[in-house]
Order: sequence, then C-alpha cells, then structure tokens
Amino acid sequence: MNFLAHIYLSGDNDLIKIGNFMADGIRGKHFENFPADVQKGIVLHRAIDSYTDAHPVFRQSTKKLHTRYHHYAGVIVDVFYDHFLAKNWTTYSSENLEEYIQRFYQSLDANKAILTERTIGMMPYMIKSNWLLSYQTVDGIDRILTQMDHRTKNESKMRFSSEELQAFYREFEKEFTEFFEDLRKHANEKLMSLQ
Repeated sequence: MNFLAHIYLSGDNDLIKIGNFMADGIRGKHFENFPADVQKGIVLHRAIDSYTDAHPVFRQSTKKLHTRYHHYAGVIVDVFYDHFLAKNWTTYSSENLEEYIQRFYQSLDANKAILTERTIGMMPYMIKSNWLLSYQTVDGIDRILTQMDHRTKNESKMRFSSEELQAFYREFEKEFTEFFEDLRKHANEKLMSLQ
C-alpha cells in the first residue's frame, strides 16, 4: 500500500501514523531510537507490506502489469489502490478527506524533531502539491507515477501505467475493494497486538 492507506490503517494515534508513513526509509532495527508509538507504526507498516505482497488479490492486480513493468508492478498497484481509497473515502471514514490530510500534514510539522531526514526533505513537495489529495483523480495518479518514474531515471516506465489503470479500471477497483476489507482486519488485529 502507498502513503494514504498506511496512514489510514494506523488508527487515530498521530505518532503511529507518522511511524507508518516514514517506515520505508528505516532499515532493520534502526527504528529502536524512535518514541514507542513511532516504533509501533514502523512495525505495523512492515506487517501491512508483508500481508499485501502475499495476498492473492493483490497479486492478481500485479499480474496485469508484470509484463510491462516487471518488479515495479507492485509499486504501481500500491498507488492504484491509494487512488481507490481516496476516491471511495466516504466508504471508509466519516471524516472529510481534505481535513483528514491537512491534520496529518500538521502533525508532521508539529513532530519535525522525530522525523527522518528523508521525510523532512519530502514534506515541502508533498504538501505543496498535496500528493495525498491528488490520489483522488486519475490525473493526480498520473502525475505521482510520472514523478516516481523520474526518480528511477525513467527505467521503470511508471509514467505510462495510468494507461493500464484506465484500461482495467473496474477490475482494479473490484480487486481493491475485496483486498482492502481483508487488509483492514489484518492491520487492526496487528495494531491491537501492539498496544
């Protein structure tokens, strides 16, 4: 899953959200110097990623992309699934998406002292372009994937993958809906075990 899903699956604790959000840049046991709730977010992130990668429905989604995008297929589906979460936000939350995202940006700013350098470096771009809200539209997803492609020196070809999103839109949305129900249960159980 990508940023929005990781934040959403963290529950209401801002520090768990922050840990889950920045976990990709933290390797091995390097998370042990963070506050306890941030550590929980990092552990939760890893559990979500492991569950996602092994899930048959997620793998079904990646198969549609594997021939063209190879090992980037999973990264692309993560972004596609964040699109469907943002698009169908009212199914999963009673809080307005824009307000939810603004509160998260504010919590990042209020907790700068505990953020990784990578997260601090990314924040201005993320907030200025409002990446999380842009996930709601196919155009927004296209921009995000194009930016990600540039970071791979265009080797990933991710900039073209919105073509598949549009071609298989209903299939991807159906797969997301089925998968996300399972993931929500799994993440909630993991979160409860970390308390």
